[in-house]
Amino acid sequence: MVKQDALIDARNEVRIRQDLVLTALGKRPADKALRVGRFFDVHTRSWNEDWEIVIKGQRIAFVGPAGAYPGEVKERFHEPALSAVPGFGEVHKHIESSHLTPEWEAALVLPRGNTWTCEASHEFSNVNGPHNLEFWLEARRRGSPLKIFPLPGSAVPPTAYERGGGYFGFDEQRRFMAESLMVAGLDEVMDWPAVWNPENPSYDRLWGMIEATFAARGVVEGHGSGLRDLASINAFAAAGLASDHEVQTPEETWDKLMRGLFVELRIYAMAEIIRFLIGKGLADWSQIGFTTDDRSASHTIELGASDHNARLAIESGLSPEIAIQCATINPARHMRLTPFVGSLSPGRFADVVLLSDVASLEIEKVWADGTQISEGKRYLGEVPRIKWPAWATNTVNIRRKLAAQDFALPAKPGRKTMKAAVIRPFHWHPEFYTMELPVRDGEVERDPSENVTKFAIVDRYSGEGKVAKMFWRGCGPRTPETALACSVAHDQHNIWAVGSSDAAMAKAVNALVDVQGGWALVREGELVATVRFEVGGLMTCRPAEELDAEMQHLYAQARKVDWMYEPTFRPRWYPGFPERLMFATLTCAPWTWVLVAPSEKVPQGFVNVQTGETHEVVW
Repeated sequence: MVKQDALIDARNEVRIRQDLVLTALGKRPADKALRVGRFFDVHTRSWNEDWEIVIKGQRIAFVGPAGAYPGEVKERFHEPALSAVPGFGEVHKHIESSHLTPEWEAALVLPRGNTWTCEASHEFSNVNGPHNLEFWLEARRRGSPLKIFPLPGSAVPPTAYERGGGYFGFDEQRRFMAESLMVAGLDEVMDWPAVWNPENPSYDRLWGMIEATFAARGVVEGHGSGLRDLASINAFAAAGLASDHEVQTPEETWDKLMRGLFVELRIYAMAEIIRFLIGKGLADWSQIGFTTDDRSASHTIELGASDHNARLAIESGLSPEIAIQCATINPARHMRLTPFVGSLSPGRFADVVLLSDVASLEIEKVWADGTQISEGKRYLGEVPRIKWPAWATNTVNIRRKLAAQDFALPAKPGRKTMKAAVIRPFHWHPEFYTMELPVRDGEVERDPSENVTKFAIVDRYSGEGKVAKMFWRGCGPRTPETALACSVAHDQHNIWAVGSSDAAMAKAVNALVDVQGGWALVREGELVATVRFEVGGLMTCRPAEELDAEMQHLYAQARKVDWMYEPTFRPRWYPGFPERLMFATLTCAPWTWVLVAPSEKVPQGFVNVQTGETHEVVW
């Protein structure tokens, strides 16, 4: 059922606010009044004792001391022991990385205080660009209390050397910005070489999207990974890229703040950065927000959502009040959404997080759209039952069974060894390195004694199931006849597979085709675990707890595998089950040599995405 007033629309917005005006004046009755022991105003960073929030429909009509409202109220609620703060906002998040569809994401994060999200939508966009906006707004249309503000993806495709289920340029972005007020801007601009270099084949496409966003007064989000020298930081800001969530060091953070960038902190470097900023005497924290970016449902169950980031900030020395601002009004201001979210103020959605303890950010209850929707971690709302259509659930388009031969790398006749290009996960070095690998039965072989295995990208869009393959080091299984495959391969989301045998790799990929995406683990020739991501090959339409149970089974089976490991440039590349390989397929800066699905431009799939240079994988 479509809910009236769920989506923000200019005509409805006028009608809603006309009603709120008369309700605030007491000339029309309010629906509810929520009286709280303490009320936090994010604008002045002040606490107010014994205040009430007066609600009409889904919005706040009046805030003030208890008893100050001049009108009638139909229903009253009193929480004298609790402190009210605004609903937390995600300034930058890939809901796809929770691996839950939006309605089930809402049920997971709302009890943890997250009432609105700016969806960085280049993941599903690359799977099905034409239906992107429809997908992100459907759950809200059906009554989900989570406000999702989509930002169409700049990385669709991520580079000029990739192509999948979506293509966004000037025309598409102009249409998105005009179609809905829920669209807040342009998702993270990741292809930095295409921004600065007029010769790059994606230059015109990216600047066209930026132009369309500027024309609609939207926000252009940035992705400044690896950009730490002052010239690059200045150029990044000069391009109009308004933010960066990729800061890794305190000094980089300071330099980017000083060039006017809004910094979105993730948990990985948060403690060190916050302690540094406090030590520097930073007085104005308005240019800082928190982001979970990519966090799975399993990790959200374990850690939390935006609330976890805010708690970590507090533990790192930030005052609870500033931490709350970083999770509420700061991201709302940055994304130009303050008329709707970010504060407990008239006209905004009645999204209230009720804390039993402010210092530890202990959440007792959450209200969203003027209704209590959680008690502790228990979601009380109704999850819309959405039967997602074929355009969302039939996206792994491989119309054949793959065989071991698809993953073989033939040797030249008469050779006992061949030279091979080798890369490793998170390979930020400007050049790949080479190794001499053995030849057996006419094929170039892996060398597990050197931690070398085979990695492949399988095209899942054309129907042909074309395979790019090469040798990677420091990842994958050492256990014989074992392979892992996944349809989450940021950001193009073809299928990747890594394995100790070609037959095992084929078996794992075929298993993914059968379930339309997710995870598949083959161990010693047997399929021992699958996890189903049937929506876009990225998400599943079911509760977080059910998905987590399936993931825990996968983890348990994976613990029986001997996984190769070598340290690399990325600090978040860990020993054991190589889940982070989902991100090792990135093609944005500072990546250089990468493996992508085969195409006319890149027949073997091995390309330097910063220069366009290609190379053989064995010779």
